[in-house]
Amino acid sequence: MLSAQLGEIIKWRRKELGITQPHLAELAGISTNTLYKLERGQSNPSLEVLNKLTEVLGMEIKMEVIKKF
Repeated sequence: MLSAQLGEIIKWRRKELGITQPHLAELAGISTNTLYKLERGQSNPSLEVLNKLTEVLGMEIKMEVIKKF
């Protein structure tokens, strides 16, 4: 998944829950700047950061293997 798409999904869910960027960053234990860059597709989050955000947002990370023949 591209960084921009990931950022859009996080931003969409945050807004759906009515949470501000500073509040989400605080709840997830990350910096506001990190969240700002992530939502704009300007950074690639670590798995740790992504896990913290998805936990707060009530989401899950799912990885699938797609076989191509």
